[in-house]
Amino acid sequence: MNAITPRRGRRALSVKHPPRSGAPSRTSRALAPLFHRLLDRIDLGLEEGGLEASLPDGTRRLLGGRAPGPQCEVDLRSWRALVRLAVGGSAGWYRAWAAGEWASPDPVPLFALFMRNAAALGQAARPRGPGRWIGRATHWLRRNSRAGSRHNIAYHYDLGNDFYRLWLDENMHYSSALFLNADDRIESLEQGQRRKVDAILDRLDLTDGASLLEIGCGWGGLAEQAMERCAIAYSGLTLSTEQADYARDRLGSGAQILLTDYRDAQGQYDAIASVEMVEAVGQAYWPAYLAAIHRLLKPGGKAAIQYILIDDAIFERYARGADFIQAYIFPGGMLMSESRFRALAEQQGLEWRDVRRFGPDYAETLRRWRERFDRAIDEGQLPASFDQHFVALWRYYLMYCEGGFRGGGIDVAQVTLVKPA
Repeated sequence: MNAITPRRGRRALSVKHPPRSGAPSRTSRALAPLFHRLLDRIDLGLEEGGLEASLPDGTRRLLGGRAPGPQCEVDLRSWRALVRLAVGGSAGWYRAWAAGEWASPDPVPLFALFMRNAAALGQAARPRGPGRWIGRATHWLRRNSRAGSRHNIAYHYDLGNDFYRLWLDENMHYSSALFLNADDRIESLEQGQRRKVDAILDRLDLTDGASLLEIGCGWGGLAEQAMERCAIAYSGLTLSTEQADYARDRLGSGAQILLTDYRDAQGQYDAIASVEMVEAVGQAYWPAYLAAIHRLLKPGGKAAIQYILIDDAIFERYARGADFIQAYIFPGGMLMSESRFRALAEQQGLEWRDVRRFGPDYAETLRRWRERFDRAIDEGQLPASFDQHFVALWRYYLMYCEGGFRGGGIDVAQVTLVKPA
């Protein structure tokens, strides 16, 4: 399918990283003490790892450096970047990068550093004042009502199958792979993705004649693998017209692909799979999502869920604002507080079993996606409708997410939910 013209990134300026030249201006010198006080607060919050910064006033500072952890370099070219960080949090920090106000030879360890120390940093890197209120209001307007969900899914997934085909694995999985060893880099991405799907399907104990519902079916990769295992009746739900078209062509008449909201799904199934779809639900709709799983499962049925979680120690601060991902990539999105989500699942009468976490595998998956993305750019394969703003935004997005998983404050996990017989 042909890609639609992307709009995100156009709010940002072209990415520019001009060389520093000349002496600091009089204004820069006058404001420097104020910004050094902000850097003092960041320094206090960096309990693990360190940041070596070159500053607009010509000085250099080491922030943190008191204990092992991620090590990074930042060329802070304008104090305005710190203003954006203070007002807009991670979304403001992205805007500063897009405007060329800071640069780094490798932003991944910088993002890992901030995530590793997120609890200790407190509000130092979170939006505040009007920036936080505006972000929250915008996020609320993009909430995942039925109409909102369709718009939000289209914003991200209907960029076009040609776009995603360039950098996902050959089976089109847009979720974390599961490697034998995420550090050795011997396995292919395809092998890791196949193992991930096998791990999900192993939880469901499918046999010939069983019925499987997938909430958020993507491009049909899990369905294809499930139907290779045994003769099942498969139904997949998606709100993306691009994904639905691709999955129908891929799976043929042996599967049912429905453009249907999970809240409107009908019937009962022996098993349910849902891989990294709950992040597109939003906290306000977690009860509805879990109620749908309970309603759609037959007694004794199992649901296998793969989800991205954020440390409970920072969830409240995260949930009070809108971060870079919510502002620019996944409107309406929300990472999970595992403890809150588990409590809601158990209130629905679902048993919570056999959690398995594998965050380092997601960091490696993202690194490989970025390699493929960059190769596609270098080879001129990206459709012409995707301009430099979009390319820079998505490269930043892939680095930002990789750093988050390497920092450890976010994780990915699988769990089995069981509806008692």
